[in-house]
Amino acid sequence: MAVTALEDTLNQRERADQLREIDARIREHDVKHVYLQYTSVPGRVMGKVIPARHFERIAESGLAWTYLSAGGFHMDLDGAVLGPSQTAVAEGLLIPDLATFQVLPWDTDMARVFCDHFHRLDDAERPGEVVLGDARANLKRLHAEFQADFGLEMKTGCEPEMSWFPSKDSITAEISHLPDHVGTAYHIGHLERMRPILKRVTQYGQAMGLDMIQADYEDPGQVEMNFAFGSCVETADRLTTYRQICMQVAKEFGVFATFMPKPVPGIMANGCHHHISLWRGDEPAMVDSGAKELNQLGLWVLGGLLEHSRGMTALVAPTVNSYARYWDVGQFAPTVPVWGYDDRACIVRVLGARAEFRAPDASCNPYLTHSAILAAIRDGIERKIDPGPAHEQEAPIKVEDCAFGLLPKTLGEALEAYEADEVIRAALPEDVHRTFLEIKRDEWQRACGAVTDWHRDMYLTYLP
Repeated sequence: MAVTALEDTLNQRERADQLREIDARIREHDVKHVYLQYTSVPGRVMGKVIPARHFERIAESGLAWTYLSAGGFHMDLDGAVLGPSQTAVAEGLLIPDLATFQVLPWDTDMARVFCDHFHRLDDAERPGEVVLGDARANLKRLHAEFQADFGLEMKTGCEPEMSWFPSKDSITAEISHLPDHVGTAYHIGHLERMRPILKRVTQYGQAMGLDMIQADYEDPGQVEMNFAFGSCVETADRLTTYRQICMQVAKEFGVFATFMPKPVPGIMANGCHHHISLWRGDEPAMVDSGAKELNQLGLWVLGGLLEHSRGMTALVAPTVNSYARYWDVGQFAPTVPVWGYDDRACIVRVLGARAEFRAPDASCNPYLTHSAILAAIRDGIERKIDPGPAHEQEAPIKVEDCAFGLLPKTLGEALEAYEADEVIRAALPEDVHRTFLEIKRDEWQRACGAVTDWHRDMYLTYLP
């Protein structure tokens, strides 16, 4: 009888050594409780907390976890809870990914570990297999298949921008403390005001395994802090960890932090550019040794990204608010799928041996964005898609010269483009696909029915 994915995971040789190391860390820090974390399709981090003395048992046998949780318990306008399971009581097993165990630096009584979701061995449907609603497990599968088929590893880094405000009531460009005609980007005075927060985020990030690289202040309230790149699954985990760290630091300082893409009109939105490179062992594969320009493989990678940038938009810009970023002209949010060497006007900016994909924003689920990017790159390589010539720096981008479809300008349009792109659609298992689509359709419908300040400003005294 074939070994199931669950049995293969639990029987891995290194697992016993990892458990011994974790037990030593639990004893060293006197850890009392452990969060078992799971990231839902909308990107919300969920989980359960267990006493640390039960960790080894649960690591070996798993913890009950409902399939419905893939939807993050989002309830639609009709009152139905959206998710892959028809019954809320159906459960699989959360299995800790032991390599991700970390003690929380802000409370060493607590630790956390990422988990994968499996069907039980006695499940009538897909016994012992990975649950098809698990977005993180799907990324792990896609990357393993990519490595096996091409002998290449996809490594990524990301630039998570976010906004910090004294309070919810102070969400405005006025916090810049500079004249309107003076830009705030990189101002040391603003960095100095943020110094205690930046120090604390760096401290916690380093303690949780993030190699923090640099930080900068870009627009009123907007901070970007970067950490070292790694394998795409590691980067998705690190971004999730970074977000949790930032929320903890905001709580400690009594300030308000948000990853909302466009909290303030007229200033730069919060992006999350993904830097993509392919590697054969320790060597970058998208450039030849000594060359300054991309090789043929690198061009096919770009071709795949540009071909599917329209279909990926719903995944990389997944909220109604995301599209305010694209409408705000002049704020470095490209909407035309062209590429260029070190050209910020392009949706794909090539920097040496890596490609910076500039479409993702701060609200994205990194497990979904990386899954879509892998699928696009695979298609580019297999079909040898030509990305066209590099855009000439400083030259205006002409829509009519673009060989690929323009990015959608609303979430509703983006969902239609996603459904029409068979390659991107196929990157997500049916349960993830259906859950994502149902949740985002509901979100779009709610937005269409909302009455906002803009509606009142526009129409309250419009007639007669």
